[in-house]
Amino acid sequence: MKNSNGEIYSRFVKRPMDLTLALLALIILSPVFLIVALLVRIKLGSPVLFTQSRPGMNERIFKMYKFRTMTDKRNDNGEQLPDHVRLTKFGRLLRSTSLDELPELINIIKGDMSLIGPRPLLVQYLPLYNEQQKRRHEVRPGLSGLAQISGRNAISWESKFDLDVKYVDNVCFTRDMRILLSTFKKVFVKEGISSDTSVTMEYFEGSKVSGRS
Repeated sequence: MKNSNGEIYSRFVKRPMDLTLALLALIILSPVFLIVALLVRIKLGSPVLFTQSRPGMNERIFKMYKFRTMTDKRNDNGEQLPDHVRLTKFGRLLRSTSLDELPELINIIKGDMSLIGPRPLLVQYLPLYNEQQKRRHEVRPGLSGLAQISGRNAISWESKFDLDVKYVDNVCFTRDMRILLSTFKKVFVKEGISSDTSVTMEYFEGSKVSGRS
């Protein structure tokens, strides 16, 4: 269960802080934003932004924004080629530096996301969560989170969800600041960008433990 201090922080401090910091970051980083957008348009084409439906707090669906990192290459039958083929060297650079995540500042300003929280995952995962894993949706999803500073895409789904729920139960200002500072370090050293067998993270197919709904 969430602690009372965490409830107060979540209700009265976290959202205003998110809005203020996201607005400042968007203003300060606007030259970087524009340069990346231009390079994406030149190297990968249109649209510059990749949008995808993701579940947010209380499983409410929203449109998440990122810079696109893949081409739209297709085979002779018109089917999209695998991710590892469409992910270019430039796209890998955007991902390794997390520059592809910059447009999510817009989601934070809109109130879809927070600076810190469980990462918003795919809508098709919703029926696969067990009751404990579903609790990750009790807070706004984040630009970064406890799972991201603990291994990002290099840890198992079960470990990631355990960390998400641990965050939900222990939301507080000091933890958010520690995660934020650790995120900068992780981005700088480029840790945990990919899993061992995928360019990002394998699809979640449900937990192999009891309690799956």
